[in-house]
Amino acid sequence: MVIARRYARALLLVGKEDGNAETYKKELDTIAVLVEKNKELEQAIINPLYDSAKRKNVLQKIIEKLEVSQGMTFFLLLLFDKGRIGFLSSINEFYKQFADELKGIVRASLVSAAELSSDTVDKISSALSKRTGKDIILEVQQDPALIGGIVTKIGDLVLDGSVKTQLLNMRESLKRGESV
Repeated sequence: MVIARRYARALLLVGKEDGNAETYKKELDTIAVLVEKNKELEQAIINPLYDSAKRKNVLQKIIEKLEVSQGMTFFLLLLFDKGRIGFLSSINEFYKQFADELKGIVRASLVSAAELSSDTVDKISSALSKRTGKDIILEVQQDPALIGGIVTKIGDLVLDGSVKTQLLNMRESLKRGESV
């Protein structure tokens, strides 16, 4: 993933310089999602068994249809010419992360045992925002296996307040002979 990270960072630097970082984010995401969802299209662009000129022509047709900016056109053709077009999805993920960091936004996941009200999610998001000093975009999921409580992940930071984890910790303490 080092390659994808490098290309994403390079595109972000160009976007910062020419003021199109947000435009590039939208365009790259549109193309990456289109290619990812359509496996035949993905094969037509990425598979080296097909003629390189024809694969490049397919990519150029997509670029024309989507009417992407000149900077994104150059970037996509560069990826193709360097044999890196297969990293498009990973580059997109890194780029979104870098562009969000540039704007002071952090993506986090919130997993709860039961469905949470929107008010509760807003309060959690606000508390996380205060803790990190950044705006938080929460991806909320449900997992009944947690029994109760929530687990929040922000990058490498995991805040686990689930009943399941507390029970596992108690079991380990009891195994070691510690009092609970």
